[in-house]
Amino acid sequence: MATTKTYRIALRGVRFRARMGASRSERDIPQDVSVDVDVTLPYERMPQSDNVREVFDYDWVARLVVEEGLARSHRLLETYARLLLDRLLAETPATDVRVSVSKVRVPTTHSVDAVVVELSASR
Repeated sequence: MATTKTYRIALRGVRFRARMGASRSERDIPQDVSVDVDVTLPYERMPQSDNVREVFDYDWVARLVVEEGLARSHRLLETYARLLLDRLLAETPATDVRVSVSKVRVPTTHSVDAVVVELSASR
């Protein structure tokens, strides 16, 4: 029986304030956004030594999350999540990517702590 090995990097709670929201009034004031990212890499990408130059650059992922969120205003969290997912698949050797975008204080009829949009893709 073959053994499958995985190498996964997870970033939790990458936080920033951005102009995201369906209405103009939501986009006029920066909103609190929190992003979780899971990236599964080929096991062969696992560092072979204790050298930081060999590890997957998760600081780059955190910068990408914030830069993409601040680059323009977004009406939909889904649009932003899709842009992140597409870039991570295009610009990394990831085999699986999951992006979860949360926004607090959403304008709803009933009390809601946060809205979360989650996308995932594999190649």
